[in-house]
Amino acid sequence: MAQTMTAQLRPPACRVEPRSLVLWRVRLSIGGGAAVIGSGGLVSLPAVRSVWPWVGLCALLALAVAAVLLLPRWWFRLHRWEVTDTAVYVRNGYLRQEWGITAMSHIQTVDILRGPLQQRLGLATLVVTTASPKGELRLHGLDATTATELAERLLALAQTTPGDAT
Repeated sequence: MAQTMTAQLRPPACRVEPRSLVLWRVRLSIGGGAAVIGSGGLVSLPAVRSVWPWVGLCALLALAVAAVLLLPRWWFRLHRWEVTDTAVYVRNGYLRQEWGITAMSHIQTVDILRGPLQQRLGLATLVVTTASPKGELRLHGLDATTATELAERLLALAQTTPGDAT
């Protein structure tokens, strides 16, 4: 008898943790700060006599500040996830959005990732590896406790769902 899949592509219901805003802002600040400092070092070399490199440096600084202030809010609205009894739904991305769905019967492994900043903020990323060529779905910005509970739930659901994860 063929198994029917009841999961449908739709917007996931759950938002990431608001603490993700802090994580994204810190990451953007580090990257933007490194770019501004590196560019500032080049612009301040004695061989540079024009004002235009300084204008470019100021524009880079303004862009970095705007990115730190605006992008995390936008990302917070875009990133979503949901786990049901039949499937895992994920919507990620910045400029190019990715929507993902996988049936419970296709789940092979579930991993939890926590970098140093995520640990400090009590956040985690849940990685659901599937049998598809894409390979995985990532649920970013989860509370660490929620990620652990979801991993256990997904394991239980994957074990009780008929199928061979292929």
